[in-house]
Amino acid sequence: MSKIIGKVAATEKAPTTIDVFFFWTDKNRILNPFDVVKVEHIDKSITYGVVEAISHITDSSSYLSNYISSDFGDVELQSNMNRIGMNYVKAKVVGNNSNIYTPVLDGSKVSLADGDEILQALGLDEIKNPMPCGYIEMYRDEDKKILPVNFNAQFLIGPEGAHLNISGISGLAAKTSYSMFLLKAIQEKYGNQQGINDDNSVAFVVFNVKGRDLLSIDEPNIDLSDDDKKVYKEMLGLETKPFENVNYFYPYSDLSSSKTKTFSYADENDIEAQIDNNKAFKYKYVFDEDKNSLDLLFANVEDSSGTMESIVNFIINGNGKFNDIDSWATLKNTVSEYTQSGRKDSDKDISVMSWRKFKRIINKSLSHPIFQKAIVSAKNETRLQEAVSNIKKNEVQVIDIAKLDQDTQAFVFGDVVRAIYDLKLGQNENRDEKDIPSRIIIFIDELNKYASKDVPKNSPILRQILDISERGRSLGIVLFSVEQFKSAIHDRVKGNCATHAYGRANAIEISKSDYRFVPEVYKNMMTRLSPGEYILEHPVFRSLLNIKFPKPLYKQFPNG
Repeated sequence: MSKIIGKVAATEKAPTTIDVFFFWTDKNRILNPFDVVKVEHIDKSITYGVVEAISHITDSSSYLSNYISSDFGDVELQSNMNRIGMNYVKAKVVGNNSNIYTPVLDGSKVSLADGDEILQALGLDEIKNPMPCGYIEMYRDEDKKILPVNFNAQFLIGPEGAHLNISGISGLAAKTSYSMFLLKAIQEKYGNQQGINDDNSVAFVVFNVKGRDLLSIDEPNIDLSDDDKKVYKEMLGLETKPFENVNYFYPYSDLSSSKTKTFSYADENDIEAQIDNNKAFKYKYVFDEDKNSLDLLFANVEDSSGTMESIVNFIINGNGKFNDIDSWATLKNTVSEYTQSGRKDSDKDISVMSWRKFKRIINKSLSHPIFQKAIVSAKNETRLQEAVSNIKKNEVQVIDIAKLDQDTQAFVFGDVVRAIYDLKLGQNENRDEKDIPSRIIIFIDELNKYASKDVPKNSPILRQILDISERGRSLGIVLFSVEQFKSAIHDRVKGNCATHAYGRANAIEISKSDYRFVPEVYKNMMTRLSPGEYILEHPVFRSLLNIKFPKPLYKQFPNG
């Protein structure tokens, strides 16, 4: 039998509506925002509400009355009797089991909901294409309810909707952990091709942008607690195995040379072991095959006049002295010739000053060891475009860019995204369409580096991200993006995300317009969310949900 905790209060100044109602409850009754309550309504129907705000009131007319009643401010005074007091609660209407949406009536009984009623109220009872996304906790003590929550996968990775954006301050929001929790659930759901048709096959491209967090995701987390294992198995219906079919891609460095440092935070021995097991590769860029990506080196350069773009096209088309270029070194030498004052050749449409600016940028970037003369496949060396173009169903490709400088990171990211885009547009003639994963999910942390409001409008990477956010759903390209501050991201990117997860934020962030639709109490809760806790917005949910999720299944590093 449901536990009655109060009654609806409809007053002249605060009437009930089809959207909101208030009810009083005992001052010792513990409720929390996001808790679900039910109200007896007309025709024996039940209206469900989600708690948004809780206030306490007494019969005192003012603060001064309270002060006087304590013998004019005696904090030690023990009153002979307590003031009459109660809590009143604001609840948002989320549904009625008979689709009756007239306002609930004054004096109607308010009760706690049971597990099935909570799921029905929040629209979680008949989720199609269920994809585990965490669990919710409601009430306290003997009334406590812990229930699994599922996304509708078709609104997460298509075709109904697509793209996920996760925000939260650094170090406390566990953004990467939650992203990988969802990716692991997707791999488990779609990885077993038995019963999964080609239209539902998935592959993953994951960028490691900090430390070595994601460089052992196919190794188990030996510190995973029994409680977390129980959550995975019994509540969420997931296995407790780490990722499968993982390949790692590290920036090229010659580990045999004492002068060459490793451009990765991973341990050298671990990299070599992965290479020996043929699940790790070193990526390089060679001029003949990668010159068409030169424009990506200028992703963070303001080029309103299009001069840098003109130089890039001049080089790619083999104009002037660039018709016989065969290496990055030769490229740099030839560019140097164009920076000389008073040169006598006929290619003077672009000024010497522009060539000098171009030279400064490419000399810095092309000095990195990933720009090489040739690929040695026998040493597990590869081009990223080639690797991505051959991605298999259910494969996870982890691309390490954490130790690269910001401009080189942008170059690699843009190159990979371009390769994925070309693959899904059918530009790779060497692959049959039926062998290409129907969906490729790209996970990138620190999205602000590539799609913030401050990124130059001419950035080729920004154009790619905007195109994916707007057309990716139909192409089968899904973006899982993460950043600290949602308000800094380009409006067209976050506006095209069907699902949003809000981790811990600061007071300045929640004051921005991106959070104007969030109730004030929920916004304040965002400033004190714990790791492993998120507020979710998803198309099939009837309300924002406060969910929790278990610790990662893959190997964890100290301070990682």
